[in-house]
Amino acid sequence: MSRTSRRAAIYGGLLILQTAAASCLVWIILPIFRRMISRLGEPVDLELWRLATVIGCIIVLQSCYWIRLQRVPICIPFCNVVVGHLLLFASRASFFFGGAFFSVLFFRHVPELSALPPLGQGFVKALAVLAILFSLFCYSLELERLGKAIEGPPTDVR
Repeated sequence: MSRTSRRAAIYGGLLILQTAAASCLVWIILPIFRRMISRLGEPVDLELWRLATVIGCIIVLQSCYWIRLQRVPICIPFCNVVVGHLLLFASRASFFFGGAFFSVLFFRHVPELSALPPLGQGFVKALAVLAILFSLFCYSLELERLGKAIEGPPTDVR
């Protein structure tokens, strides 16, 4: 196996892992999101398995992102403006859920709470939400970089 094809395989594997972790994260958080919308102001307690899965997804997303960014160059299988645009669209769309989750949580749910959680617990929950948002942001950046690379080199401005 040549060095180029090995790098392409590593890049593809990291991208697939990031996509799986981001998809899993959204799948795990979606029921929590629905619960928050339907029961504004009620505290949401996570099951242990759900919390462990969220933490695992964040670790996988962050690990793959930073390994790819520091050690593995983007491997472009082909150049195509349409595919590049679709990846850029997917990049933006992948962060819609994170933005909606953040908005519902901080602008609708928290103000409706009758009592805020203890300071330490509130800090941990806020940190977890920020870690989720940052992980989704990093994933959207990865898709954006790939989309721009597949579009090809920039030409004249139209």
